[in-house]
Amino acid sequence: MKKNNTVSLQEYNTFGVAVSTPLFVEIKSSLALQEKLKDEAFKDALILGGGSNILFLADLSKPVIKISIPGIRIMNETEQIAVVSAGAGVVWHDLVMWCVANNLGGIENLSLIPGLVGAAPIQNIGAYGVELSDVFYDAVCINRKTGESRIFNAEDCDFGYRDSAFKNDLKDAYVVTAVRLALTKKNHRLKTDYGNVNETLVQMGVTKPNIEDVAKAVVQIRTSKLPDPKKLGNAGSFFKNSIVPKGKCARLLLKYPNMPHYHIDGAFDKIPAGWLIEQAGFKGLKKGKVGMHDKQALVLVNYGTSSGKLLWKHAKLVMEGVEKKFGISLEPEVNLIS
Repeated sequence: MKKNNTVSLQEYNTFGVAVSTPLFVEIKSSLALQEKLKDEAFKDALILGGGSNILFLADLSKPVIKISIPGIRIMNETEQIAVVSAGAGVVWHDLVMWCVANNLGGIENLSLIPGLVGAAPIQNIGAYGVELSDVFYDAVCINRKTGESRIFNAEDCDFGYRDSAFKNDLKDAYVVTAVRLALTKKNHRLKTDYGNVNETLVQMGVTKPNIEDVAKAVVQIRTSKLPDPKKLGNAGSFFKNSIVPKGKCARLLLKYPNMPHYHIDGAFDKIPAGWLIEQAGFKGLKKGKVGMHDKQALVLVNYGTSSGKLLWKHAKLVMEGVEKKFGISLEPEVNLIS
């Protein structure tokens, strides 16, 4: 929608924040992207996917390129493994459901994560004990300056917890056009011991789960906890889970013996940010038209404001509260755009 020669981005971000851009184009092929990147008017454009992992703080002065490249196919396969290629504009959950329907295992735990495929390697998305990097084969990317195509393998991407080279050294240097995943065709290795996946499977009456059962369990869990962005503006988990030194985790356990925690390696443990936020008193706390969700404290919710600044103000209030109570600095998972 245009207003005063600008284009509204309200329908293109899941928070439903009302901001605008002076110039907007939707791209549906790698070739079209390469051509558009040659256009001086789009030289410094914001690359936009599903708008599910961003918070706009103000109107943009730069143009926007919306990536909507479609397509899912098996690129090659062996007896054990199939490499699936998906366009950057494919809805992530649609890809998961396609893989489950074709009995391809490895991403069933990542069901119902909001957003598009193109954002998956940038964020190294993860949930319920699985990360994209566990199944990542490679990604096809376009260099923003030269327009040349390059394939990035896992090592090139330098994956970390909700992190990759695309958020650091290669930030804004490339646009992802396709992602390829190496998935199992048989003898799937199910991961059901994270969160309450096992418990949900038992409630479902499943004793010998397959990948479809795990996907259904995850969908059931996420649906019960997370608000639908179409009804309540949100971007899913607003904060990353906290990675802390083992010594700090041990000290906190002395004070909070019921604190959930997960071992990362010999030096670090992970503490769920949702638990920290809830214990600090912010779960379900609503201030005006913003607040943290009453069923999942990790989710910042827009209850009717059109202002990204108000949402960020509340997020900072939560961060200050957790820092004061636990001495832990929460880090936003969502990208702030101003």
